[in-house]
Amino acid sequence: MAFTVDDLVLIIDNKGRRYMFTLLEHGEFHCHSGILYHDDIIGSDAGSELKTTRGTLFRALSPTLSDYVVKMPRGAQVIYPKDHGTIITFADIFPGARVLESGVGSGALSISLLRAIGPSGSLVGYDIREDFAAKAQRNVHKFMGDDLPWKVEVRDIYEGIEETGLDRIVLDLPEPWQVIEHAEKALVPGGMIIAYSPSITQAVQTREKLEDSAFGMASTFETLLRGWHIEGQAVRPDHRMVAHTGFLTVARLLV
Repeated sequence: MAFTVDDLVLIIDNKGRRYMFTLLEHGEFHCHSGILYHDDIIGSDAGSELKTTRGTLFRALSPTLSDYVVKMPRGAQVIYPKDHGTIITFADIFPGARVLESGVGSGALSISLLRAIGPSGSLVGYDIREDFAAKAQRNVHKFMGDDLPWKVEVRDIYEGIEETGLDRIVLDLPEPWQVIEHAEKALVPGGMIIAYSPSITQAVQTREKLEDSAFGMASTFETLLRGWHIEGQAVRPDHRMVAHTGFLTVARLLV
């Protein structure tokens, strides 16, 4: 499909450097390699090669979710793509699910959650900061459009959860253990809670609180991502890897 005005575009040079921006009529992208005119991209197909004013070739593509998460504007640290799939799978976020996300941040995980629940589900986001909530909404709507089963509220989840009958609760907070008692009342029997914690001490406190609750089947783990360099017969692990980002703790509400 050809690019049009207001589309997001990702351009990549022959060294793998990536830039993302919104296409504007008569817009210009400037870099050390020259100027690339938006009008040259508009009307071209995804995957096309285009030249800057200095003759440098860029390939234009529609950004994937992982591209967007890495490049999008942010006010808070985002949960990176390698953890999105793990959260979706281990918390069993399914089409039609009623989900609460607290600690919306910049909206990166919200996009994955919305994709997983589909149009028949519902997602409510809580964030204590109004500026984060506003930025998250801009980021999500920019990538996914306006017609979404999603609302964001500026509120402190430590003080309680208004919703009931939830299937899943997803937390990205400094003290997730403060939410467990509220989650017991908000989730359906068999519902699941999953908490993302950068520090192992946070995960330990969460597990200790879960032991004294109606939740069971708790587990804590992390996801490591290591790429491989493959060039002819030269095959080896990459020297750098996306190692620790956060610990995930998941549990189910038992009757």
